[in-house]
Amino acid sequence: MAMSNSTPNAVVCSGLVKEFNDGSQTLQVLRGIDTHFASGQLSLLVGPSGCGKTTLISIIAGTLSATQGEVSVFGQSLTAMTRSQLVRFRRETVGFIFQQFNLLPTLTAAENASVALAAAGMKKRLAIERASDMLNRLGLGDHLKKLPSQLSGGQQQRVAIARALVHEPRLVVCDEPTAALDAKTGHTVMELLREVAVAKDRACIVVTHDSRIFDLADRIVQMEDGKVSDAGVPDTH
Repeated sequence: MAMSNSTPNAVVCSGLVKEFNDGSQTLQVLRGIDTHFASGQLSLLVGPSGCGKTTLISIIAGTLSATQGEVSVFGQSLTAMTRSQLVRFRRETVGFIFQQFNLLPTLTAAENASVALAAAGMKKRLAIERASDMLNRLGLGDHLKKLPSQLSGGQQQRVAIARALVHEPRLVVCDEPTAALDAKTGHTVMELLREVAVAKDRACIVVTHDSRIFDLADRIVQMEDGKVSDAGVPDTH
């Protein structure tokens, strides 16, 4: 079979507008976003605070609805989905990684990483086995039974990554995943994320201010004042 000349898009955003109304005034956070994110790539979404980055990935992940416009993920229109369809879509297709690790303090690393599987109805023993396998891939095989308080910041972030990836989501969205980490640990975590989360039929989008990880990106999308101002391959890659 002949190969396509272009990489298929995992995410396509067309004319996305997002407004928030507090009753007295309307704030337009996204002002007509037209962009895409390709499969098989680690894409960084960058720009000054308040430019709309987190709002955009929240719409892409299906946790926030757009005021106007369309967004499709792997060919499925999120705009056309009902609330229950969006919940199922998020559970099956999306993995979330945040700056705050949000680990449950009374659960072990393996138990924390198995939460998504358990919530989906998998038996606890099998869920923990799957989570342990993912933690092993992320270099935490010797820390499966440790509580979050017994782990370093970088180790806690790896547990959070395992929790996001254990159900093998096709789309991983990350909001400032390295902000709480030192340069070396942050780079290591992103290298692990790239290795595990990026494949030809998957995509990873990372919101970041951390220029130390720009060299790991396949593509950088720059936002400013609610719009995409530039997008392309980073010079450092």
